[in-house]
Amino acid sequence: MSSASIPSPTPPSRARRRWKAITRKVREVVSIGSALASTDHPYMAQIVPMRRCNLSCTYCNEYDDFSEPVPLDEMLRRIDHLGRLGTSVITISGGEPLLNPHLEAIIARIRKTGAIAGMITNGYLLMPEKIHRLNEAGLDHMQISIDNVMPDAVSKKSLKVLDKKLQMLAEHAEFHVNINSVVGGGIANPDDARVVSERALGLGFSSTIGIIHDGSGQLRPLGDAERVTWDKVRSMTRRSYSRFNHFQEAIANGKTNNWRCRAGGRYLYICENGLVHYCSQQRGFPGVPLADYTVDDIKREFLTEKGCAPSCTISCVHQVSFIDFWRAPQKDTVDPGSSHKAGAPELVQIQ
Repeated sequence: MSSASIPSPTPPSRARRRWKAITRKVREVVSIGSALASTDHPYMAQIVPMRRCNLSCTYCNEYDDFSEPVPLDEMLRRIDHLGRLGTSVITISGGEPLLNPHLEAIIARIRKTGAIAGMITNGYLLMPEKIHRLNEAGLDHMQISIDNVMPDAVSKKSLKVLDKKLQMLAEHAEFHVNINSVVGGGIANPDDARVVSERALGLGFSSTIGIIHDGSGQLRPLGDAERVTWDKVRSMTRRSYSRFNHFQEAIANGKTNNWRCRAGGRYLYICENGLVHYCSQQRGFPGVPLADYTVDDIKREFLTEKGCAPSCTISCVHQVSFIDFWRAPQKDTVDPGSSHKAGAPELVQIQ
């Protein structure tokens, strides 16, 4: 039988999708309750199973075009370490996760730890069969960032290219899908974000808008045209977590934020080498192998002030940290009695 004659998978029923959404929401509420009850575990970890990407967006510094995937056995060990730490949400990023031949096994292992499984992807490689395999593996959330309506020199993540993929997701996905549009960072036509958001909402997805950071993850205030689009899209979409705490509102106005970044404690970024970093833009801090990361490390970093925080644009770190905005203040030096693991720098306040 030729590949052209293979029938497309049957879309899931509306009742099945509704049940999946209800059970997912219950698990999310439980995870937040656990985070409020105790600060000695990460709420979210982003993990990179492969740095290679099939695209080369000019603003991105989180990919290459040659890396092999992390061996599956090693990835499963890393997932288990996150489970040992009690991580509530584990999100797969990259590079491009859909290039990884072991993606479904990684997702299934995340779910086995009890964590909520998420993925950030450019969506290029999605097909109905792949979407169904992601359903079966237990994926809970997928985010796709679409940067423009037509591809250009800055980004190929365009609505023109991805619209058929979005239709496939609307028909077949049992997991939650969020489409993130962007302004800033060299995007030629700011109004593209409005067009992308309208299409996402029309297909039944959630929609958010973000500000593209510079190469070091720092803010760039919006211009007049970008601000108009920003306001239009935010008026169309539901009140998001970022809107509630005014984090990106300050960024849009070119202002800094006064907040307590809990990266290294509540939020972990695990690079392709298996090291724990504050986030994708602050590699090397604390730079500890995940296998060696302990509750003591989590407690130390929870209380460590990060000098890059006021101008940060990494909204996922802020959203996770916001759970604990009312808790213990932070300090900008390591207590002399504390001990860093091998490889962790003594400098803890990033500039």
